[in-house]
Amino acid sequence: MSLEKLPLVSVIIPAKNEGKNVRTTLASLYECKTRYPLEIIVVDDGSSDKCCDFLKTEQQALPVRLISTPGIGAAPARNLGAEQAHGDYLIFCDAHLTFEPYWIDRLLELILSRTADAVAPAIGSISEPHKVGYGQKLDERLGVVWNPQPYRPSPVAILPGGCFVIPKSVFMDIGGFDRGFQVWGYEDIEISIKLWLFGYRCFVHPNVKILHLFRQAHPYTVTHTHVYYNMLRMAYSHFKEERIAACKKLIIHANADEVEQDVIKYGAAAQRVRYFARRKHDDDWWTREFRIPF
Repeated sequence: MSLEKLPLVSVIIPAKNEGKNVRTTLASLYECKTRYPLEIIVVDDGSSDKCCDFLKTEQQALPVRLISTPGIGAAPARNLGAEQAHGDYLIFCDAHLTFEPYWIDRLLELILSRTADAVAPAIGSISEPHKVGYGQKLDERLGVVWNPQPYRPSPVAILPGGCFVIPKSVFMDIGGFDRGFQVWGYEDIEISIKLWLFGYRCFVHPNVKILHLFRQAHPYTVTHTHVYYNMLRMAYSHFKEERIAACKKLIIHANADEVEQDVIKYGAAAQRVRYFARRKHDDDWWTREFRIPF
């Protein structure tokens, strides 16, 4: 297949107060070989540290489109990047990654062969590269658990939001990341559940590895209420009533009833009806399939 016939890939990088990380992530992206034509979209989501300002004045090795927002949150920032992307395939990347040669090509192989509908690489730690996770699942408190290495590309319950590829047609078909999420929390979990319940397949490619900067704290304010709100909105969108009640019991640093009132106020109940009407699997199927003890 000639370069002219290869589809365009849009790499979408949301950033907020990332310091030098945007520059180093882009440098690694430029250095990694790929056969595919790329467009790079950086969404500066209201950064106060000017971490993306260099993109306004410096010429980059590859063209970079900078989108600036007043601070709309992680899920909306990703959706905005996707809506303005021209590529047939979208790759969502955190702004603190390093890559290996041909990682894009190898991830896309699973989609082009129709093995999977969305694919994540193995993800290691920049500071401890020998520590690697291969997709995720959830524990009894909806906490993230990294999977051990599979022998071959395999289905995973959760695509790590730090890096995954998805056809733009699939992303738009499911409505993207949840349109009502606040600030940060549960974006990758919600979209992975939605993909599975709507009949799509999420895979990890164990032979493709990127490195991720794991931080002890966010470089911007995230409250317990933001995370609880997103968790409960996810539950209202996808879970049966018993699981919604179980989610409410996990809310210990905020008033669960008040969080629930806000979730309902901002349209989760109506979204639940729409999602239940079109899904091909229910949440019992998903928890059984991936042995989620919740």
